[in-house]
Parts: sequence; C-alpha cells; structure tokens
Amino acid sequence: MKFDSETCPPFDPDSLPLFREFATLLRQGSSRHLLRNDIVLGFEEFLQEKGEAIPEPETVDGLKRQVACIQELLLFEDEVIFQYRSGPGTYDFFSVHDSTGEVHPVTPEGFLDSREHLVGVDPVATEKKLKLDFRAFYTEGPFVEAPEKIGQGQKIVNDYVASKLNGDAGKWRNALARFLGARTLEGKPVLVDGSVIADAATLAAKVRQAVEALQALPRDTPLDSILPALRQWGLLEGFGNSPAAVIENLTLLLKVLGTPTPDQLEAFLSRLPLNSRVAVISPHGWFGQKDVLGRPDTGGQIVYILDQVKALEKHLVAMFREAGVTATPKIIVLTRLIPESEGTTCHERLEKIDGTENSFILRVPFMDDAGNIMTHWIPRFKVWPYLERFALDSREELNAEFGGKPDFIIGNYSDGNLVGALLASWMNVMQANIAHALEKSKYLFSALYWKDMEQDYRFSLQFTADLMTMNRADIIISSTAQEVAGTPRVVGQYESYSLYSMPELYQVTGGINLAHPKFNVLSPGVDESIYFPHQEKERRAVFDSEALARRLFEDEGEGIYGRLERPDLRPIFTMARLDKIKNLTGLVEAYGQDTALQQVANLIVVTRTLREERVTDHEEMQELKKMYQLIEGYNLHGKMRWVENTSRETGAEFYRIVADRGGVFVQPALFEAFGLTVLESMVSGLPTFATQFGGPMETIQDGVNGFWINPTQPERVSGPILDFFNKCRGDKGHWQKLSQAGIDRVNSSYTWRLYSKKLIRAANLYRLWNFAEHGKDKRKMDQYCDLIFHRIFKDRLKEF
Repeated sequence: MKFDSETCPPFDPDSLPLFREFATLLRQGSSRHLLRNDIVLGFEEFLQEKGEAIPEPETVDGLKRQVACIQELLLFEDEVIFQYRSGPGTYDFFSVHDSTGEVHPVTPEGFLDSREHLVGVDPVATEKKLKLDFRAFYTEGPFVEAPEKIGQGQKIVNDYVASKLNGDAGKWRNALARFLGARTLEGKPVLVDGSVIADAATLAAKVRQAVEALQALPRDTPLDSILPALRQWGLLEGFGNSPAAVIENLTLLLKVLGTPTPDQLEAFLSRLPLNSRVAVISPHGWFGQKDVLGRPDTGGQIVYILDQVKALEKHLVAMFREAGVTATPKIIVLTRLIPESEGTTCHERLEKIDGTENSFILRVPFMDDAGNIMTHWIPRFKVWPYLERFALDSREELNAEFGGKPDFIIGNYSDGNLVGALLASWMNVMQANIAHALEKSKYLFSALYWKDMEQDYRFSLQFTADLMTMNRADIIISSTAQEVAGTPRVVGQYESYSLYSMPELYQVTGGINLAHPKFNVLSPGVDESIYFPHQEKERRAVFDSEALARRLFEDEGEGIYGRLERPDLRPIFTMARLDKIKNLTGLVEAYGQDTALQQVANLIVVTRTLREERVTDHEEMQELKKMYQLIEGYNLHGKMRWVENTSRETGAEFYRIVADRGGVFVQPALFEAFGLTVLESMVSGLPTFATQFGGPMETIQDGVNGFWINPTQPERVSGPILDFFNKCRGDKGHWQKLSQAGIDRVNSSYTWRLYSKKLIRAANLYRLWNFAEHGKDKRKMDQYCDLIFHRIFKDRLKEF
C-alpha cells in the first residue's frame, strides 16, 4: 500500500486498538526510536502480516493516513509517545498506554524529555534545563497564513507595506519620505535631499512641481541639464537616466505616496539604486576559480557564488545605468586565505573574478588567539574557533576595499552566515542568509547524539550558530520551498530547528518561525556560457569533445581507473565529491548488485581524485577506499570507469558527451539541499535521476522531466534506471522526450537573471520595512542572539 494522501487528519482515537497492535509489532524490532520512513514501512509489513484479519477498510485507511503523519515514535515498555505533524511547524504530541489504551496529550518539552530518557540521558527535571525560545520576538508584522505560501516572504511584506501606505497613511508615508531622504550611494546622497524634505506632504508637493516642469521640456533634453533644477526641489540623482525616465519614476512615486497597489510599490522599489557595495561571505573550503572543485568542502557552493556574483553585477550595472547614477557596483566575495595553497590561488589576497568588471575574491587569513596565521586547510566542521577574529579582521579589510561599509551582506553556509551576522550587527547593514545545506537535516539524530559526534563534527557549535543566524537574518534565501517547510510528509531543513534538544546543553522549544516573511525562495540557475544543450555543436568546438570523450571511455593512464569491455553500451554518469552524503559509493553498490543493468549500461564516475596520496580529508579517504572495495567486491572491471577532474568546463562537456551517447546522469545523494548538478545535467539534455530527499523533488517533476530515486535502497536506485533504458529500447523517442523536457524545465524556471532581479528587489523592500517598523523587533532579537553567542557558543569553544 502506498501512502499518497497529502493531508493529515486529526489523530483519531477510534483506531487505537489497531495502532496498539502495530506498536506491539514494532517492539519486536531492535529500535526504540523510529522516524517516519521506518514507521511507514513497518506499518506496511504489519498490514501484510495481518492479511485476512484486517478489520474494516475504513479503519485501516484512516490509520494509514495518520501513520504517514507521525514523524517520530518512541517505544517504552508500556507506552508509546509520538510526534504528529499536521503541517509545517505544526505538531501535536500523544502518549498511548498499552495496558489501558488511554491517550494523553504530551507537551513539547515532555516529548523532548522522553526522547532524551529513551536514549539513556540521565533524567534531569525539565525546570532545570536551559531552554531557548525565539517566539517572543515574532509577535508583530505580517505572517504567512497558509503553508503553501511559505517562502513567498517578499510578496507578503510588499502587500503589507502597500496596505500600511493606504491604511496607516500618515505614519508610513512620512516614513517613506524619511527613508528616501536618508539614502546614499558610495557615501553620496541620492534620490531625496533629507535636509530639504522631511515629510510626505513636502515630498509630494516637490515631486509634482518637478514633474510639471519636466513635462514642459523637449524630450531630448540631456539629463545633466535638469539635475540642477531637480536639486532645487530637493530631488537628487537616481530617478532615471533621461527626463522621460525621471518623469515616469516620479509619477510612480506620487502613486506610492497616494493609495498604491502592491504592484506599484514593487515596481517603484525595484528601480531604486541602493546597493552598490555587496559583500558575499564564504569562509570555508578552497575558494578559487580553477583547480579547486572536488576538493574537500569545495563544490556546488563555490559554483553557486561565482555564478551569482556574475549575474548580480550585470544586473546592478544595468540598474544603475537606468537610474542615472554614476556609481560603479562592486561585489567582494570574502573567504579565507590559505598560505599552503597546494597549487591553487587560495594564497592570493585579492583575485579578480573572471567575467566581471569590478568583482573580486578577498582572502583574509584565519588566526589563532596568539595571532598566528593558520597556514593549512581546515575542514568546515572545525573552523569555528577562528571565525570571530576572522570577522573582526575582515571588517577592516572590507572597509578598505569598498571605501566604506557594504550596503548588503550575503552569508553562505553556517560559517559564512555567522560571520555575516557579526559583520551586519557591527556595521548596521542589511543581511541575507543562504544555508546551502543545513547539516542537522543530513545527519540523523545529530542533535540528540551530538556528544557522540562532537569530536568529528562540532555540531554543538554549528547548530547554535545556525539557530542564531537564521533568527537574526533580515532575509533567508532558499532554493526551494521544501528546504524551509518540507513537504506534507517530510520535515523541512529549517523546520527541523523548530523543536529539538541537545542533551545536557539546551532544549529548543521555539527555534524558528516558518510563518515569518523573511523566507524567500530564489532558485539559482546555471552559467549559460558553460552549460548548454548537447545539440549545440558549434558552441562545443572550444571544448575538444573528441579528446574528452576518449578520456571518459577509452584512455588509460594517470587519473583513470578501469576499462570498458563494451564502450558502446549506454553510459550511467555521476560526478560529485567523495563524501558520505553525496553517496557515490551507494550508486556503485546499486549498480554492482543489478546484473541486468550491467548488461545494458556502463557506469562512469568522476571525482576530484582517485589517488590516496592526494587525499587529506578523513571522510573522503573512507569513501575512496570503499569505492575500490566495491569495484573489487562486485567485480566491476570492464563495466565501470573512474576518472579524475577538477575543471568546471571539462565537467560541462562531460555531461554533453554522455548525452551524445544516450546516457543518463544520476545524483544519488542521501540528502541534497538543492543540487546544482541536477540543473547542469538537465540543461545539457541528459535525462536525470536524482535523490528524492531534498531539493530535486521541486527541480524535477517525476516522470515528466526527470526521475526521483530513493538512495537508501539499492534496488530503488538501479530499478528506475533499468526501466528507463528498457523503455528507450521499445520507444526510440523516449530518451529524446525526457532530454528536451529537462532542457525546457531549466530554461523556463531556473535563471540567474530572474534570481538577481528578485534578490535586489527584496533587499530594497526589507530595508524600507526595517526602517519604518521592523527595526525595533530586530534590535531585541540581536540582543538575545548576542547573549547566546557569548554565553553558549563561546563557552563551547573553550572545549576545543
């Protein structure tokens, strides 16, 4: 039976006798702490065992829907306690006693206490535990009213501000006038002279005078000749690059000062040139432009940021030109300087970003408490002791490079978000967060068993940093809605911070408010100059396709392992870092177990390296050794190739070469927040199979423009691929249909141009909201987060 209902009904006590039988079956297993997937599979087995003894179908169907809504279940000797999720961030907790059949509600704190007790934590009175609760800081302002609107924060705030300008008009219109009068660009006032115009009535009168005078001028009047007159009315540069454009934007401003529609407010704010200095923070990994991809902690995030910066600069340059301002946008990617750079550019302080006019990578070294520079690479899980000093040093470096403080800070991953939050607080700057991946969702029970993982992962620091920064951020950018709030059945990454405990450290009872409009889904795109459909032969001329095809399928030598007995078979292609979550070894195992698939397809694996002497990361070494063991264990010689690559351009052509041969791409990660490789393969025209856990569930429409796979079970990885190849044999157009559908999906929904436009519009909108109203709530939140930083985070640092 499949659990396909998308709504969670209220828990029904009438189904308790059957539920108690199910709990008895679960106790026969070894686990006393089960998550949803195991609960659902267990119930399927339970119904199969019951067979003809199953009661009336209505009771079974009702319980089946309810079981699918249970996220966690705790099995005690005579009691079952479970978490029932009726929607994103909406939970009920119940206790069912086996002997009496009584059902009692359980408090969230009681559930957390029971969970800790089940795993053997010494019982401590709940009153004695440190509890973190951010709910008191989310009492005012607009909130998302329906789960399906989570991630649409920009629209929620825009509608709210428009309604305030209509309803509470005097206060908000005056706030808008003061906001425009306080804007500067590179230290120079723009838009409105705040010394001349201090309220909405004066601003409206001056704008009307200006519009009337400008309308009397010839259409070809140069902008420079009207600026002196504009200044007499208290109006400055930034409203347009021609008299016609200035008239259009001032007329729009008058509508906003009147009774604006949400569309009019959005259009006006999206044109304001307010962000000329943008700092993008990404400390960990090997941040460079060449020969770094595939190194430990160095993959999709680097690609994302470089593409983001190129598109964002292009958008800002065009925006400033249309606004008639002379400022030159500058974007700085702030990362760590690594003196022992191993042949990369990571030892260089400043590096121009290719394909940009005025964007740079700025590297600042990590230093210990004694002021010694850390010369070697450090894993992302162990950077925490250096980040506060790094932020302090970076503040001075950014001020020097920008000639002042940034207008907008964008943090990336947990470490970049922490540094970004510190900088934004110290410099009073708008800040956005991008998680890329929240480790708490990737490692099961990682909060509950944090002490067991602490030596390797430092989760007490990372989860505390995440909790602070996601609450402190002005804007949270996610690539998909499920990243925030999950699906009707699966908890979202951010949602997982709503309620959890780290035994003997703290309990979180109100970690994040999913209904707050700070959450915005802005899906990234791909670099269209590198990633494009395989049919575009003329554009591929510079990539030396024949030589790269030989490297994938035929050549022998350094950086290549394995040969193909039948290179004419369709290729199954995968490319990623060697780490447990990316799960490349899981794909090899699935392929090794499926002899039928081996008869119709070869397996091609591309990673940064396949040589032990080039590996310094413990997890990468484990996966590398496991790969060799699987190849030997399943005797995949003659059926599989393993090839090294660190070039992004070469990787892009690899996709197209595999597409030329009618192959597929497989992304088998145990969890993937978004998955840029999924977009890259799809836009190349390569039918794509990707994990059902994470972002690909939104990127791919299953069976339409790609396929979902379950990477936790080998047969659920290899089975769909074999089915696809079999269909391709029977239907010659099936492969081409999926190929074109993938291309169309990316081109219609995932572009950096749209991303940049939405991001800058959001920065302007939230800056106005903070100025007019939300700022006071943020200051209280900042103080609470400062307390957590100094009394919890920095205390934990002392352990290392």
